[in-house]
Amino acid sequence: MLFTTQSANTSNPLWTNYIKREKPLYKREKDLRSEFERDYTRVIHSTAYRRMKNKTQVFFSPKNDHICTRAEHVVHVESISYTIAKTLGLNTELTKAIATAHDIGHSPFGHQGERVLSSISKRDIGEAFWHEKNGLNMVDKIELLEDPKGNKQNMNLTYAVRDGIISHCGEIDENKVMPRKEFINLNDYTYPNQYAPYTWEGCVVKISDKIAYLGRDIQDAITLGLIDNLDELYDILNYNKDEVINNTVIINNLVYDLCSNSSIEKGLCFSDEKFNMINTLKKYNYQKIYLSEKLQPSNRYFDLVINTIYDLLKQLYTDKKAKKKCPELINDFNNWLQDYWNLERNEKNQNDVIFNMSNEKDYYKAIILYISGMTDNYAIEMYNKIIK
Repeated sequence: MLFTTQSANTSNPLWTNYIKREKPLYKREKDLRSEFERDYTRVIHSTAYRRMKNKTQVFFSPKNDHICTRAEHVVHVESISYTIAKTLGLNTELTKAIATAHDIGHSPFGHQGERVLSSISKRDIGEAFWHEKNGLNMVDKIELLEDPKGNKQNMNLTYAVRDGIISHCGEIDENKVMPRKEFINLNDYTYPNQYAPYTWEGCVVKISDKIAYLGRDIQDAITLGLIDNLDELYDILNYNKDEVINNTVIINNLVYDLCSNSSIEKGLCFSDEKFNMINTLKKYNYQKIYLSEKLQPSNRYFDLVINTIYDLLKQLYTDKKAKKKCPELINDFNNWLQDYWNLERNEKNQNDVIFNMSNEKDYYKAIILYISGMTDNYAIEMYNKIIK
């Protein structure tokens, strides 16, 4: 069934809400792209997007080319959401932009790195760190792009894409996803999954995120030997023993089921059979993968790496001698910070000032955002230099 939605219809009054930007974006005389296509290209030219290729999805395995990275996961979500949006008659340009940017706020070391930064953030600045909100921070305040005159500007994406980023949380347990009606200030979000996405396309990405990680995490766990007995999986998936447990088959079955059962009246939903299977599969993944004892040593290591880096940069606020402990890290942090602080800045910086250097909590928040942008390998490299 084809959906007729505002985001696929430029004549709808709500269209101006979808393409609204926080401030006007420069125009070129010759540009073939739509507003959402401009967002997509702005995302893929950002450093945060490029760094995802060296960030953990679930398994930390930087030398194994066959294990899914954060960047590959984003491509999977983009592919799945494109198929769903095209089948339902939605705006594929919008789903492409949201899906490509949806995990741009992830920290190094996957969800364990997110938990470590959140613990630090709650302790030192009184608020949780969560990657969906950090994704909005990245595209609104942190990531900078040069305009045609070489000035550094904020990414300044459209409301529909920004909303899709902060609203994408895939941890949904209800068998219905529908867009909200309220045009809210996205900075009003205080926790993940607080609001439904504003567009059907945002809803598609939200549900595609879940479809993408369930099967691929199993495939990676099998590759790494974390799962060796597949009997329970065959029962959950209702496969015959002569069938191969294959991620692409899992994805195709779920996408087909979703498109066959969804409607504007019911929302995006699966059949009861597939929805129950998803919930059982999710529970299986938590038991066998995410909470596995085999992942605990690496989790403790990630905790040590992030806290060691944070503590050194925090010490620098009151003790300038700390710079001697790892000059490369300190210099890199200071160079990064100068783009956002309220002190003397380069005239080419036309982005927003977000850190008041006389405010201790602002400084701690800067460290957290700086670390969140690191790749796994860079964080480990800096940790090794500190302990030398």
